[in-house]
Amino acid sequence: MGCYDCCIRCIGAVPYPSLVATLLCYAGTALFCGCGHEALAQTEVLVETYFARDPQDYEVMAAFIKYFQFVIYGLASFFFLYGLLLLAEGFYTTSAVKQTFGEFRSTQCGRCLSLTIIIVTYILAFIWLAVFAFSIIPVFFLFNMEHTCHNINILAETTPSINQHSWICMDPRQYGLLSWDAVPGKSCGMTLASICKTSEFHTTYDLYIATFAGAGVTLLALFLYLVPSTYNYAVLRFLGRKGIR
Repeated sequence: MGCYDCCIRCIGAVPYPSLVATLLCYAGTALFCGCGHEALAQTEVLVETYFARDPQDYEVMAAFIKYFQFVIYGLASFFFLYGLLLLAEGFYTTSAVKQTFGEFRSTQCGRCLSLTIIIVTYILAFIWLAVFAFSIIPVFFLFNMEHTCHNINILAETTPSINQHSWICMDPRQYGLLSWDAVPGKSCGMTLASICKTSEFHTTYDLYIATFAGAGVTLLALFLYLVPSTYNYAVLRFLGRKGIR
């Protein structure tokens, strides 16, 4: 067998869908973990600077941020290892289906391992779907805040009296971010509009959008992996029943 034939067989053995899914998983996880970590840190700075003067007013939120940042470290490590496992399993099932390497055959143990990985991935995909839905919450909050600031600016340009728009407020206490006795706790009128113009607000908003996008890319990668892996497993099981494997 010549070098050209070997290269063609090796290229044919590459599980391209699993490879693309792994790359997307790494990209999405990096985006989610990196931007999410910084977004949480910026959120604490934003609340501390403009919505609460006493650290005890946001100690629950600060504890949650610290805890979730450690969770992000664990997620990054887990998905790095799990991505390698999925890619290796993709190579195994693709090679078994195509009979690329000579006398290679799948075993019952190998098919059982593939099924276990598929089931775990399905469970992980549904869990990550909840993470994806949860990551929209801060984006929704900051979007409402930006829209409120836009309305305040419009009223400030059309009405000379500040009393016309001073009743428009954003209150993080309604979202459980602060205790109800936090001072000032909420921001109204032109004070709120000035917050929306700060670099802290725009940086936090952009980071949460990137975090949401990263969660979506990771979810897409998990479902993209499930399609070829489920198909390969079904083929292997069918051939095993026929006595070919």
